[in-house]
Amino acid sequence: MTVKLAQFIKPVVKNGVGSFVLPITLQYCNWGGSSNGMRQLLSTQIKSVAAKYPDVEFVLKKKSGHPTITGEYGVGKTQTVSVRNATPGQIKDQIEFIHDNRGNNPKKYKYPTKSTNESVRGVWSPFHTNPDFRFKI
Repeated sequence: MTVKLAQFIKPVVKNGVGSFVLPITLQYCNWGGSSNGMRQLLSTQIKSVAAKYPDVEFVLKKKSGHPTITGEYGVGKTQTVSVRNATPGQIKDQIEFIHDNRGNNPKKYKYPTKSTNESVRGVWSPFHTNPDFRFKI
């Protein structure tokens, strides 16, 4: 008999261990004008960018078309950002955005705390009380 983890017990990774960034791909064109910023970044500042993110593998793809930055995440998703006609500073900001992103879709939480259990007392309603104790106008 095998032991299975209960379905309501799911590990929630909050320290970033399970959401690491795999390679970040920098795609650019060696001829096109929209890749000027990417070519400037690669020729002058790529060593400082690589030193800032030592945990990331940077893959350079020389391909025709507009320049893009693609990040692959541990959850199996990829995210592509177009950096067409961007300056090297803007491209560095986009690299930082892809590095700091976790790869999950943004979620809106209704309450600031997330609970796996229902309330012990249940939902309060004025109709559950004794009619003598109800507020009278």
